Amino acid sequence: MMSEKPLEPNGPDKDEDLVDFILNLPLFEFLEREDLYEVAARMDFKNLDPGEVLFNEWDKADFVCFVESGELDVTKKTGPHSSDVMATLKRGRSIGEMSIINNFPRSSTVIARSKVRLAVFQRAAFDDILSKKVNLGVNILKGLANLLSINLKKASSRLADNMLPMG
Repeated sequence: MMSEKPLEPNGPDKDEDLVDFILNLPLFEFLEREDLYEVAARMDFKNLDPGEVLFNEWDKADFVCFVESGELDVTKKTGPHSSDVMATLKRGRSIGEMSIINNFPRSSTVIARSKVRLAVFQRAAFDDILSKKVNLGVNILKGLANLLSINLKKASSRLADNMLPMG
């Protein structure tokens, strides 16, 4: 669950800052700049301090985050009192993409390695876009499908690299 620290209030430059940041994110690659303003208007920035937990494994999943600055560690439990860092996410990386289309629990714990600034996109905001701007929602879904395809290809490649030869 996202910590209780509030999202940053909307300032006059918030949407412009968000559009400039999300412009090159894979999730939004099928959107025109004017559509990015529709998305940015429904997003906020969130700051985390080093060691602060963004969410825990098995928490409810209802938002996706994009790392604007800093680093996040993605950890997985390896025992009752231990966990391993599976990945470290830096600027431009996302976490929790599936949460905008389903409510499966989180599969990992994410902790700020350094001071972090995130752009947060809630599932409710995506649902609002889908109901009011169908074409925009479809283009976000295309970006999500593309991003998931890229991630699946990387995972398949890593799996193949670690498999023993058959025979």
